[in-house]
Amino acid sequence: MKTLRSALLATALLVAPITATPALAQSAAPAAAAAQTEHDKLFALFAASDEDSLKRNPLSALFRGDMRYADRLGNYLTPEFNEGERQAATADLAALAKIDRAKLSATDQIAYDVFKESNVQGLKQLTPEILALTEVRPINHFFGFHTFYPTLASGKTGIPFKTVTDYENNLKRHADYVKLIDRSIAKFQEGQKSGVLETKLTIRNVIEQLETQLKQPMEESPYWEPVKAMPASFSDADKARLTADYRRVTDEVFAANQRLLDYLKGSYLASARDSVGLSQMKGGDKLYELLIEGSTTLPYKAEELHQLGLSEVKRIRAGMEQVKTEVGFKGTMPEFFTFIRTDPQFKRKSREELTQRYYDIGKLVDAKVGQYFSVLPKSPLQIRPYEEFREKFEAGGSYQQGTPDGSRPGTFYFNAYDLPSRTTPGEITLYLHEGAPGHHFQISLAQENDKLPAFMRFGGNTAYVEGWALYAETLGYDMGFYKDPYSRLGTLDDEMLRAMRLVVDTGIHAKGWTRDQAIEYMLANSAMGKTDATAEVERYIAIPSQALAYKVGALTIQRLRAEAQKALGKQFDIRAFHDQVLNTGALPMPVLEAKIRAWIKATKKG
Repeated sequence: MKTLRSALLATALLVAPITATPALAQSAAPAAAAAQTEHDKLFALFAASDEDSLKRNPLSALFRGDMRYADRLGNYLTPEFNEGERQAATADLAALAKIDRAKLSATDQIAYDVFKESNVQGLKQLTPEILALTEVRPINHFFGFHTFYPTLASGKTGIPFKTVTDYENNLKRHADYVKLIDRSIAKFQEGQKSGVLETKLTIRNVIEQLETQLKQPMEESPYWEPVKAMPASFSDADKARLTADYRRVTDEVFAANQRLLDYLKGSYLASARDSVGLSQMKGGDKLYELLIEGSTTLPYKAEELHQLGLSEVKRIRAGMEQVKTEVGFKGTMPEFFTFIRTDPQFKRKSREELTQRYYDIGKLVDAKVGQYFSVLPKSPLQIRPYEEFREKFEAGGSYQQGTPDGSRPGTFYFNAYDLPSRTTPGEITLYLHEGAPGHHFQISLAQENDKLPAFMRFGGNTAYVEGWALYAETLGYDMGFYKDPYSRLGTLDDEMLRAMRLVVDTGIHAKGWTRDQAIEYMLANSAMGKTDATAEVERYIAIPSQALAYKVGALTIQRLRAEAQKALGKQFDIRAFHDQVLNTGALPMPVLEAKIRAWIKATKKG
């Protein structure tokens, strides 16, 4: 149940939309034939659905290391693709309804519920009314193949470039990319006719991204990296042929990007809307309501989340005041924030120093996590800065998953762009969120659990995925990392960011806030630098509602932990609680709540 937007949002968050494995499909096939139990029927459905999804979404297979469809990207932005996704979801729901949920085990019932909810939500995104609001805005600066694809094609994301076939598949993907860029232009043109338009702000950023890429000589671009790294085992004839082919096809990629740039500058930008909020876009109110439900997995209204954000900002602000008093700062809170932003003691001198600091934090965390987790990921975690060609428009950090077998490690990316604007207090909390035990633990433990159906191993929802990572930040208190008041301010500042997101995202998309108004609110309530605050606000403009999920998910997990501690008393085991939260993949919040309460009840019975 994917659209170009949903697939690329997942990639932008570095939780790739991966939905199947051939091994699962093959092992489940006999069960489908026998259909002896409701469990067999359920897992046969999961396997068939996953296998079909791989064919429609070849990138999902590629990120899993399944190379059967590695010669294509997928036919996004076509009626055929959308209809295929609609038919698949409808058929899956019909097949699911024939399975007696009451005869399933507790774990299978969870899988049943998640599968149903995923398909129901997917169909909501695929109605003609909603596609008319999303597909005609196929690219902005935060998601789009124009920024995702160069990294994919560079050979630096773990996609194999070991054989001649690997190199030829990449060339075929280049051809698909060219088609997708041309389809994107056509969709933008549809939006110009219908009056559903991207913002001038986001399009200006896309223009800058494209101009930056097109200034690179071909042989210094990411597309040429595979040619530079061609295996010595290739014959001289293959090397010569592939080099010529890469030069020719990369020219076509550059030409497609130039066509997109020329169109955006010459036609689209002038018609793009000056406003930044969805409520000011044709049909935007209805779309925002759907996006909130999809991001949070709960039926919240924008005003409810706005008020929740205001209350959380007030609570966290009180904690910051305590830190200010503790360190003996005599000025106002805004002056304290300015001190944090500008004092040299809170700056790193170089990219290398910042990299080493994250290595050191990783060692500190590794020494502690065994006290809080009974199951640790098998996949290693590597640490690296964003590549310079994309760092300006990236968040402060992110995570890219590895493969279940550990052949490609998970990666914690941090942002070293404009170092003078970045401060040291938030470094520990960023690592806990994006690395361990945040995204790396949650994503790796799910995909390494081969007892789960593939859609639970490799799928997810933002409220759970980001809620867990935000909850993981709070484990720094348990681990003793926030005894230093400035580190404690750093985690409060990050928590404040997620609280402000509730206020600012709903402010922009439901209450008519401007970009500058949102930036000023964030600067007034946190120690963020203006570069980071600007990037955050422009991210919320680009991907409405996604930022709401962090706090909603984290508050849910924190509430469930407190509920379990109160109910179980001395029986409460933090490692067992974390295992229950993590061992069935990324669950919608209502399903997670039901699971944890059932576990509490069972634990009390002994």
